[in-house]
Parts: sequence; structure tokens; C-alpha cells
Amino acid sequence: KALASYFQLTQAVRLGNLQRFGEVLENFGPQFRNDHTFTLILRLRQNVIKTAIRSIGLSYSRISPKDIARKLGLDSAEDAEFIVAKAIRDGVIEATLDPEKGYMSNKESSDIYCTREPQLAFHQRISFCLELHNQSVKAMRYPPKSYGKELESAEERREREQQDLELAKEMAEEDDDGF
Repeated sequence: KALASYFQLTQAVRLGNLQRFGEVLENFGPQFRNDHTFTLILRLRQNVIKTAIRSIGLSYSRISPKDIARKLGLDSAEDAEFIVAKAIRDGVIEATLDPEKGYMSNKESSDIYCTREPQLAFHQRISFCLELHNQSVKAMRYPPKSYGKELESAEERREREQQDLELAKEMAEEDDDGF
């Protein structure tokens, strides 16, 4: 419940909804002031606008500043034109602004699937999975039969341990004799 206001704020920023952002600021302004985050949140307005411009740019190949102003809830087309020009300069969108004809047109984005890049990425992932599978299969194999022959039997092990104990006793007796 304490973070509900911040959740609503986050949703407005992610969607690029300037109107919703204003409503959240109006409704929860006192809480943001008490948390000492109000000035920081005011600075997020630019991010909301950039997100909205980006989504508009993806949706329309050509749109007028007047329509952008209406979608963003801005007062004038000049404001929208200025914001779009700043977004283009900052690299938020790849578009051109034609003030004489009165529209913003997006540059054609190349289709990434026409290149070899996705094919190479999938090949790399599949190769990794196949190699992981092969290593897993090798790790789960039983040891070869010859490995069992090299192991000493329980009786041989007991004899060896007995000999080691006798040798240790003899060495201990020799040490005692030396002092």
C-alpha cells in the first residue's frame, strides 16, 4: 500500500502517458513531498515525454506536430515540434522534421530478420545446448570395466592396512630406542 503511488507513477512513465503522470502527481504530490522525492519525480516528466514520442514514432510513419501535441496533451503544435526536434537530436527517435510541410516522418527501420544476425545467434545458442548435452551424457556414463579390475579387494586392502600398522609400530619402537 505504501508503494502504490510509486507503482502508478512507474506505470505512467513506462507507458509514456503524460496525462496519467499529471494525475499521479496531483493525487500523490503531498506524499512525494513528504518522501522528499517530488523534485526528482518532476524531472521524470522528460522521460515520460521521450517514451511517448518513441511510441508515437513507432506507430506512425508520418505525423503532424499538431497531432503529436494532441496525443501528448500539450498546449501547442510549436511545443510538440520543439520536443520532437530535441528527441531527434538526442537520438530518442530516428526521424526527420519537415516544418515547411508540417510533419515528422520516421526513417525506415531495417528489418533485422533479413540479415544473418538472428541465424548466427540461434546457431550459437543451439551449439551451446548440444555441447552441454554431450558433456552431460559423458558425465553420466558408467566407468569402463577395466576400472573395476584396478580396484583392490577388501581382503587385499585389509592386508595392506595391517602391513602399514606393523611398519608404523616398528618405526615407533625404533624412535623409542633412540632416546
